[in-house]
Amino acid sequence: MSMNQPTEPARRLPLEMDIEYRRSYARRADIGKLKNISITGAFLETTQVLELLPEDKVVLTFEVSGRRRKMNATIVWKNGSGCGVSFQPFNNRDVQIVDDLMYFAESKRESTRTVLEDIFKKVS
Repeated sequence: MSMNQPTEPARRLPLEMDIEYRRSYARRADIGKLKNISITGAFLETTQVLELLPEDKVVLTFEVSGRRRKMNATIVWKNGSGCGVSFQPFNNRDVQIVDDLMYFAESKRESTRTVLEDIFKKVS
């Protein structure tokens, strides 16, 4: 692949997950929602968006499958409702956490699809 060709963005999955986040050097955590996740990053919806700037390092804390997990990320961009974060996996465990999040998002989507299909079958 040539360096001049744009790469395709990673596949995104819808997600609604409450998380805590804080700047790497901060003591106080804020609450937000992870949305629109991909293997490389996610959209962090937050009311504290004015405090975050591109290039800020943040620590995301969330629960998947009953386990509390932490992931390092970098703010890539922001708008009025939140910001784009790029995951910064440190080791294989971090990569596994992102895989778990993707699996969680996909399984939520599949169960929603199954419920909707059942409803449509009963209605028709």
